[in-house]
Amino acid sequence: MRPNFHPRLINPRFGDPGLFVELLHRREALLFDLGDLSRLPARDLLRVTHVFVTHAHIDHFIGFDALLRALVGREKRVAMVGPRGFAERVEHKLLSYEWDLVERYESDLVFDVIELHDGGERQAARFRFKRAFAREPLDVDEAEAGVVAACDGFTVRARILEHHGPSVGYAVREPTHVNIWRNRLEARGLATGPWLQALKQAVLEGAADDQPIRLPDGCTEPLGRLRDLLSVTAGQTIAYVTDVADTPRNRSDIAELVKDADTLFIESRFSAQDGEQAQQRAHLTTTAAGEIARRAGVRRVEPFHFSPRYETLGEQPMIAEVLAAFQG
Repeated sequence: MRPNFHPRLINPRFGDPGLFVELLHRREALLFDLGDLSRLPARDLLRVTHVFVTHAHIDHFIGFDALLRALVGREKRVAMVGPRGFAERVEHKLLSYEWDLVERYESDLVFDVIELHDGGERQAARFRFKRAFAREPLDVDEAEAGVVAACDGFTVRARILEHHGPSVGYAVREPTHVNIWRNRLEARGLATGPWLQALKQAVLEGAADDQPIRLPDGCTEPLGRLRDLLSVTAGQTIAYVTDVADTPRNRSDIAELVKDADTLFIESRFSAQDGEQAQQRAHLTTTAAGEIARRAGVRRVEPFHFSPRYETLGEQPMIAEVLAAFQG
């Protein structure tokens, strides 16, 4: 299966947290956390349509200015999600600048901000460039419990976790993956092309076998005779968790959120031998991160957000500790 999600850490594992997720064959991209974004070129920032922030510590939020600077003057809408108080923090960021020339622009940059509260409650606000980013009320669409974004091709779930205050964990899931077998196309003498998107969509929508599908030559075939050209598998899942305390509740909530994920990006702030400091600072150790990943049954674990205190040792010893716990 060729993956549709292409995630990569924005910074080295000792740097600011942040994950950039490209969507195959699409212009959209997702950002998880807004730490130092200087390593992301403008072409990547311009693709961002959704931002999911865990909490507003400086190493998770200082990059908002870089994103704003890249997008100002563009026709763009960005959905942002964060914990309680997040909309107010975005508002303060935006109002720290003067916007006295907005009437000269034809394009409008819009930030739709949703903040997550305990008990499933949500509040939202809209900030528009053409109105000098004055705060506007925004209705929150009803959604399945835990779902904070539902778009064509992906769904993002969230869970409020414990840090010094709330810190939100996220999991982005592709509902279903349809894979076209090129060798079977060739055996049937069928060319690739846009018609395959219609074939995939018919399968995803559960169409009946007698539904006609238009082929490249203009003829049609019933869907039932084309099903052998493709396979349907569970969609890809990428999960992102950082800055959380090692508590029984967090372990349980994280495992439920990221269950069976293809890749889990999880903070591993402290070495296994420094468990006391990890508890005091409400972070995970390498061992805790590996154990949580194993409990959740993820396929691959990607540790990050290592403390700078271990930088002289390099990242490999930290990774090895996580993998030792993950492999059991």
